[in-house]
Amino acid sequence: MNWENLLSLKRQGDTHKRLRKEQDETRLGFEVDYDRIIFSSAFRSLQDKTQVIPLSKTDFVHTRLTHSLEVSVVGRSLGRIAGKKILEKHPFLSEIHGYRFNDFGAIVAAAALAHDIGNPPFGHSGEKAIGEYFITGNGQKYQSVLSDKEFRDIVDFEGNANGFRLLTQSREGVAGGLRLSYATLGAFMKYPKESLPKKPTKHIADKKFGFFQTEKTAFQEIAADLGLIQTRNGEDISFSRHPLTFLVEAADDICYTIIDFEDGINLGLISEDFALEYLIKLVKDSINTKKYNSLKYKEDRLSYLRALAINTLIRDAISVFIAHEAEILNGTFDTSLLDRSVFKAQIEDIIALSVNKIYRSQEVVEKEIAGYKIISDILDVYINALIRKKENRASNYDALMLKTLPEFYRDTDDSVYHILLNTCCYVASLSDSAAVHIHNKIMGKQL
Repeated sequence: MNWENLLSLKRQGDTHKRLRKEQDETRLGFEVDYDRIIFSSAFRSLQDKTQVIPLSKTDFVHTRLTHSLEVSVVGRSLGRIAGKKILEKHPFLSEIHGYRFNDFGAIVAAAALAHDIGNPPFGHSGEKAIGEYFITGNGQKYQSVLSDKEFRDIVDFEGNANGFRLLTQSREGVAGGLRLSYATLGAFMKYPKESLPKKPTKHIADKKFGFFQTEKTAFQEIAADLGLIQTRNGEDISFSRHPLTFLVEAADDICYTIIDFEDGINLGLISEDFALEYLIKLVKDSINTKKYNSLKYKEDRLSYLRALAINTLIRDAISVFIAHEAEILNGTFDTSLLDRSVFKAQIEDIIALSVNKIYRSQEVVEKEIAGYKIISDILDVYINALIRKKENRASNYDALMLKTLPEFYRDTDDSVYHILLNTCCYVASLSDSAAVHIHNKIMGKQL
């Protein structure tokens, strides 16, 4: 892969390639991507979607929105630092093509801002709840009318694939969804493959999948323009990652490792003593012990340690990225940047503690159980109404239920796969509170 193609400003619907040197310096094309994402309705719904604690009553706890904003800030720093080093190594990118280190920062920041935009309510359990409806619930009966890949799309419903769909899907007469640059869409794509074959290799890009069958053509067009390397031939679509995806992933990994841990301490789920024991190992070379000891309140001490830890991991991720740039460009670098970190053992200790004390806490488990029931019931009511409408046997109740669906999701002229996927994507678009509210209404618990 080469950086000239990877930094493409082309957008869906463009008939010619856009050039960096033709851009308005006051509002660069990659910065427009960030603006379009932040003003989208899908991004706004993240303000009420679970990051750690579903439906938390505490103002402090991060939502998907605050998490995404923080990831974008870390991503911008990673992109700018990496961009500066890449331009020093490949000066023709700035001398001939006009690229600046801020361009790299803007691409990574925009992709990082959108990285959770397709996630359903109730955290990652929301993805599993959608899949369970088709594996063990009333949705099992549809397997016989779907292709293997279509069925895999919904039983392994993937927030990353739904995010790509949201960013690229044409609706309301707008071609190409938000019409983001191909560079940003490429950096967003953590898993540039379709749902089958499932985990064909141990390469990190094969861990999950990144697009549904409905977006296959759009993905292939973007991958071709960026010059991504095709890793499998034949009917199965799979490509190497865009190099900047590794920085987007690192920004997310850094934030959830450190900030979810901080949330757990502030909520009282993890003792502050653990913060000292675990975080000090990350920042021992940069901490000012006199300053730390002068901080009176726990929140201030944690904030100080968090800032130092994030900066430490940013520097480390950049060193790994630059050291392995050649492997990343030829598609053979097969792990996340933090998996090659000199602090890998410390990171794994923090994540293990967070899993045990936060992600598996009683409050989280109880709300995830409720989320399974809520998502299953909503899917059941709407899918039944849509399929019966398609078969011209809808009841009065079905007609009433369909009136509560946004118009975009009411279409029954397409295939059963499209109806099922659309309904899954509708449920995924709901915030935690909206899902609870809709469930209360359809179950007759609220007028």
